[in-house]
Amino acid sequence: MLARLGIDDDALTGFTVARRSYDARRRGAIVLIYSVDVDTPLEADILQRIALDEESAAGDGGGAGGRIASSPDTSYRPVARARVDVDADADAPRPVVVGMGPCGLFAGLLLAQMGFRPIILERGRAVRERTVDTFGLWRRKVLDPESNVQFGEGGAGTFSDGKLWSQISDRQHHGRKVLIEFVAAGAPEEILYVSKPHIGTFRLVSMVERMRATITALGGEVRFSHRVDGLDVETGADGTRTLRGLVLADGSTLRADHVVMAPGHSARDTFAMLHAGGVFLEAKPFSIGFRIEHPQSLVDDARFGPQAGHALLGAADYKLVHHCRNGRSVYSFCMCPGGTVVAAASEPGRLVTNGMSQYSRNERNANAAIVVGIDPADYLPYWPDGGPLAGIALQRHWEEHAFALGGGDYVAPGQRVGDFLAGRASPAFGSVQPSYTPGVRPSDLSASLPDYAVTAIREALPVFARQVRGFAMDDALLTAVETRTSSPLRMTRDADGHSRNTRGLFPAGEGAGYAGGILSAGVDGIKAAEAVALELLAQGRAQAA
Repeated sequence: MLARLGIDDDALTGFTVARRSYDARRRGAIVLIYSVDVDTPLEADILQRIALDEESAAGDGGGAGGRIASSPDTSYRPVARARVDVDADADAPRPVVVGMGPCGLFAGLLLAQMGFRPIILERGRAVRERTVDTFGLWRRKVLDPESNVQFGEGGAGTFSDGKLWSQISDRQHHGRKVLIEFVAAGAPEEILYVSKPHIGTFRLVSMVERMRATITALGGEVRFSHRVDGLDVETGADGTRTLRGLVLADGSTLRADHVVMAPGHSARDTFAMLHAGGVFLEAKPFSIGFRIEHPQSLVDDARFGPQAGHALLGAADYKLVHHCRNGRSVYSFCMCPGGTVVAAASEPGRLVTNGMSQYSRNERNANAAIVVGIDPADYLPYWPDGGPLAGIALQRHWEEHAFALGGGDYVAPGQRVGDFLAGRASPAFGSVQPSYTPGVRPSDLSASLPDYAVTAIREALPVFARQVRGFAMDDALLTAVETRTSSPLRMTRDADGHSRNTRGLFPAGEGAGYAGGILSAGVDGIKAAEAVALELLAQGRAQAA
């Protein structure tokens, strides 16, 4: 290709791999695809030649012109910076970030990098302490409601596959900023170019610590075990609501007029507090279902054939969807190659599953959520009056049911796929042994979700087997229940990033209903930080960058 473009060795001043992916549509004939950034003084001439003779270029080597363009500028530029002459504003409150998951982490990092010295409030503990607490549930069946898979430094994404791809629109290349900061914190450099980057839990732990150290070195402050239990809102004569402070769990009040509210999707008491405080919330769709496990070797063979096990391909994944006769859609979600199913409960007496894998992805089983889309109309049987908290009531109902079906102590109910499709209870498990701890009890999952969801999943599994051979194998294992796919509500915000009805409150991230995964949450955290910075700029407390 370079020779056809007239670039010889003397005209090639440098190159980097911008993206590496593969085309596995033809099993056994997998094609690696590389996008390369080339540095050459001939760039202008080459682009002009392609523009003048695009038809000729398309006929030369399968359309070279369509595959060649000037590399986009993906560098990040801050929208504002804190003023140096701060004497007049010495008593002005600092911006506050509530929550230290991926969204809150990047909101705090960007505010710190712009010089605004944010205060980050995290209800859980630092990531190392939180890891000990999380293993307390997995190994000893002891749940700490304030420090677990859902709550604590790093958020729910810390105990996951560490996937770093998303389908969000990202014209400003904020996702690139997220990846660059992760590499600076210790992530492998390959996440900058592989098509489906991931990190894994153990690496995420140390990365989060390094990012916290960067925030504090830049003047930010992180306060752990600081749960926000109320808002101090001032209402003007015209009915305008303006945030003036936060009420903490110990009864103290923190003065604040710029707050990025970035709770995770499981911060149910926080949602209830915001609703009681008059913040506008609305119910939104999400999904519920089971975790499914197969041998990873089965997935590798189905996707890669003879190339299974190749180092550049790694452990195979899949993405499946089926539109059912009853009008529901069933799809795979949060697929974790070579991983484990984990206990993700955050409330006593309720059971939740999730998936996790390490960077190596070398565990025996593959797992994914197989979930059914639901919408606010489905929540009414659980909260007849409707409202933004109705989806939480549905989640709690089925989590309590799963807890009871498993026999308590956070043991999960499970069922072989063959038995689930046949409508009979599983007396035992087969060749696929469950990876979930504290343990799995053979059960009948036909009553562990609403009838429409069970019917839809039973229809979808054989269809998925046409795409991934062996997917509906008798010994594949279903574990209940998956209810935390995304937030069941949205903290609606306006075009400037403020809450729809509360100025100074900037909802952001997955819990606010604006993200789904580590990368999109990090991007939304950057957007929230920019919204705060622009507001401070308008108030004269910042200067243009």
